[in-house]
Amino acid sequence: MNYRPLLLLLLSFCLHAEQKQDFGPYSVHYQALPTTFLTPAIAGQYQIRRSRYEGLVTVTVLDSRHGNRAIRAVLDGTATNRVGNQRRLSFREVIEGDAIYYLATLPVSHQEHFVFAITLRPAGGPPLALRFDHRFYTD
Repeated sequence: MNYRPLLLLLLSFCLHAEQKQDFGPYSVHYQALPTTFLTPAIAGQYQIRRSRYEGLVTVTVLDSRHGNRAIRAVLDGTATNRVGNQRRLSFREVIEGDAIYYLATLPVSHQEHFVFAITLRPAGGPPLALRFDHRFYTD
């Protein structure tokens, strides 16, 4: 089974709207998008439900001390909407060759705005606190 299509699709989104935060030698790349951005084939390969009411969060950690190589990490996070409803994010690790990234899905409503708070624990490194926000559109 060829898993490279998801990585290429996610990288193409990142090139248009790169979102990253630097923490010393670590560079954390992240993205939130509707699962409808995935093709049915890719969603099927990764067992992701395509729906306009389902959001996808992707996170990758790169280490500049090792040539900006992707590294493994433990992720724990929440998404909180404007009225204070909190959803725990359950991240799943995907490894494709040298690429390592983490995926989590969550239910979303039209124009629902979330603040994401994610703690990353890179292998051999200190905990990192990633925080960003995103508004989902379902129409």
